[in-house]
This record gives sequence, structure tokens and C-alpha cells, in this order.
Amino acid sequence: MSAPSSDSAKPLSQKAMRQLVSDLAGKIDRLEQEVEQLRLDNSNLRLDNKALKDEIARLKNLPPRPPFKPSGMEKATQLRPADPGRRPGRGAKRDRVTREVTIRVEAPPGSRFKGYKMVTRRELIVAAEVVRYKRERWLTPEGQTIIAPLPEGIVGGFGPGVRRFCLALHTQGQVTTERLTDLLNGIGLSISKREVVRLLTSDLEPFAQEDHAVLQAGLNSSPYITVDDTGARHARRPGVTTQIGGERFCVFRTSRSKSRLNFLSLLRGGCEDYVVNEAALDYLRRQPVEAAVIARLAAHPDQVFASQMEWWLHLLQCSINIFDRPLLQSLNEAATWGALRHHGLMQNTVVVSDDAGQFRIGQHALCWVHAERHLQKLMPGSPKQVKAVELVREAIWCFYRSLKLWKQSPSPGGERAFRRQFDKIFGLHTGYKELDELLARLARRKGELLRVLERPEIPLHTNASENDLRACVIKRKISGGTMSADGRVARDVMLGLLKTCRKLGLSFFDYLGDRLGLNGDQPKIPPLAVLVTQA
Repeated sequence: MSAPSSDSAKPLSQKAMRQLVSDLAGKIDRLEQEVEQLRLDNSNLRLDNKALKDEIARLKNLPPRPPFKPSGMEKATQLRPADPGRRPGRGAKRDRVTREVTIRVEAPPGSRFKGYKMVTRRELIVAAEVVRYKRERWLTPEGQTIIAPLPEGIVGGFGPGVRRFCLALHTQGQVTTERLTDLLNGIGLSISKREVVRLLTSDLEPFAQEDHAVLQAGLNSSPYITVDDTGARHARRPGVTTQIGGERFCVFRTSRSKSRLNFLSLLRGGCEDYVVNEAALDYLRRQPVEAAVIARLAAHPDQVFASQMEWWLHLLQCSINIFDRPLLQSLNEAATWGALRHHGLMQNTVVVSDDAGQFRIGQHALCWVHAERHLQKLMPGSPKQVKAVELVREAIWCFYRSLKLWKQSPSPGGERAFRRQFDKIFGLHTGYKELDELLARLARRKGELLRVLERPEIPLHTNASENDLRACVIKRKISGGTMSADGRVARDVMLGLLKTCRKLGLSFFDYLGDRLGLNGDQPKIPPLAVLVTQA
């Protein structure tokens, strides 16, 4: 290798130095433009890749993939215990001993008895029992035939134990009817798939009534409800399953629509009346409805209508055009909301949702996790924009952690400081247009995001609803959709009762046994609606 020339070691002149700096600055500008173009191309390729995956999912009749990853805000702001070295104890196991066996041993003479060494063995016995009932038949002198009745709980030749086994495995174990049929036949019961479906879907009126009572009790007693929905298929058509839950209850309802009117009808709990009261009129005043229409409804003496047909006839008598679909939608929503308040429901209940439009009724609170998730939808195109998004996310996470700490022990006077800090964060102007528009949009939802300052007992997110709905999603993936109305009701009712039992600390298997008369001498489980209302 040749030695460097002596000219390269000479210092550059001022003119040459300026030219070199100018060339380097031009190179840096070109490289920044190329990097920004590569970022843009990468973002477009990601969008194209996602569109292709969604198209593949659509062709396979599968739901599309979520557009972004779950937010890590809730996990990152978890409150740590005061003493991280101590772990809570698991507690002693309390099994109900069904049989006690004394094992004796031959001891040499002169030995002293020192008591017993206890060992508990847990065993599961699953066996088929086939009982043939010989029912006496008598013919009375009048010619009437009398036959001895069967014991209670026998459906189609199968006892309540088989029914509890099927309901528990299908609902809690997510076992399909095909596998359940094979399992029962392998145990020794001769049963068909049609009979298994009959055991799962027929004669569920007592369970449906208890599920309805749970919803009524939850709406009456809970200070808040968290709501969410997911896709569902019924009779080969797309639908939606809506979850309504609180700290001590959970219900599911599957329908064709996910409109606000459908949600209000679900909250009405099976009632079909429409009521025009002050609550309904206030609802209409917040909608784009003419004042003359509201005045005609307010002036009419009739206020309660038992059915939809009576309500529509009343609208015609008030000279209101029921063929105007947007107007009729608003009127139906208002009268349904009036019926809710007429029955004493949703008086002071906060609805916590993920900002879906159909859930914005009454006192509404917005989920912080879903609000922060909008930051992940942004696609910054330069390092400056990436840094701006990271700084805003860090500020929101710190604010959220402080809000969780305050919620544990609310102190008077802290609300004003939180509101000032909220205005400071969501009033930032970073120069990144999309980010500034997002912050301004969230700033307009200040009242819903800070509802916890007025009601500290409500949650800051809807994670509980998403956890409850996961059971519906898993069942949809494993078993597909339902075909009959009985199957749809059975799925919603049994999943709702399962989640309610879990929130109340009850065994779903014991609950089924109690309702089917199999628990024997064990204490009776009170109605779930009574347990939901207990503090």
C-alpha cells in the first residue's frame, strides 16, 4: 500500500472547508429524504400485507386480525405491593371428606399408641349407571290407566347427572358436542349427538329466568357496568354478542344488530314497553329532532305504551312521520331510555365502554386503555415524529399511574390538579399534525376520561369485559355458530351463569348440581340475583 501523499496532510483553505461542509450537508439531506421515503414504503408494505391477510381471513370466513398490538399501559403501570419480598399465602385446602378409612398395623407388645398420621387421597370416579325403572300400571274400575311417575330430572331417558356432566364440559370445558358424544359412549352410555344437543338446549327455562334476574339485580345494584361486544354467527348469518357485566355479575346477549337501540333494548331486560317521560324528552332534546315533534309528544296525556305497535300508532296520532327512519330511530331510542328509567334502571349507573357509539348513553366513562391505543395507530415518518409520540405516550402513562394511585385512596382536592394536568398533556402542540389532532380529539372527551374523579368506584378500563368475552370467542372458534334459537339462548345463558358464578366465588359444577337436585345434603345455593345484590 502506498503512503499517503503529502498534499492530503495540508490544511484545507477556508473556501475548500466551506465547500466540503456544503457537500456533506447536501448528502445528509439526501440521506434523510431517502430514509423518510423508505419509512413510507415500509408503512405502505405493512398496510398491503395486512390487507392481504384480512382478505385471506375473509375467504376462510374468519374474523380479521386486529390492526395493532395490545397496549402495554395497564401492565406497565401496575401498582407494586409495599413489601415485594412477601408473597401472599395460598391458604389451606378444604376438601369435603366423603369417606374415612382406618388402616391398622400389627405392633409388638409394649408399644404405645401415638395417634394417626393423616393422608388425604383425592379420586375421581366416572362410571355409567344404567337403571331400569319398572313403572306400575293400574287400571281403575272407571277404565282409567294409572302409571307410576318417573323421578324428577330425567330427560329423554337420561338422569340429571348426565345433564350436569354435559353442561359443565360443554360450557366450562369448551368441549364440542361431537367429542362429548364420543366421551360418553366411551364411558359406557349409549347416546347420540342429537340427544347430547337436546340435553344442552332443552328445558333451560329455569336457568334463563335466573340469568334474567341476574341482569335485573346487576343493573339495580351495581354502580357501574362495563360493556363490550364481539362477532357471532347464528343460523349461518353474522350477528353480534354483547357483554354486560359488573364486579359481581355478567350476562351475554346475541342479536343481529349492534345499534344503540339494540343495546338499550338489552338493558330493558325483556320488557317491551315504551315510555315518554322527562328522561325520554331530555334524550330527544340532545338529538337532532325538531322542537315541534318533542312538543307534541310532551303535550299528549298518554305516556306508557305496552308494545311497539301501540307506540307507532301513538306517533301516527301525534302526526309524526314514522317512515322517516332517522327520526323513528331517535324516537325509539328515547322511548326505550324512558322505559329504562321508568322501571328504576340505570338511575345512577355509569357505563364504561371502549368508545363504541352504541354504548354512549347516560353517564358514560371512556376506557383509558382503548383511548391510549390510538397512539399505536399513528405512523410517524421521521425521527422527530417518533420522539414526539414517545414523549406523549410517556406523559399519558405517568398520568394514568397517578390516577390509579389516587383511585385507591381518593383525597379531596386532588381532582383539580388532575384536571389541570390533563389539560396540559392533551393540549400539547408537537408539530406532528396527526398526533396533535388525536390529542385534541381526546381532550374533547375529558369528562368521560375523568369520570373516575367523580365516581372513584368505577374501573379505568374495560379489561374485565374483554376477559369475559374471551369465552365467547373461544367457543366461536371451537364450536362455530348456533343454528336454533334454543342453541343461541343456551350458549348465552350458560356462559353468563358460568361467569357470574366465578365472580361470586361459586363452583359452577356445584351450582348445576344444586339446580338439578344433585347436591343432596349440601347447603342450598341461594338465587344468584340475591348474591349479586349483596355488598
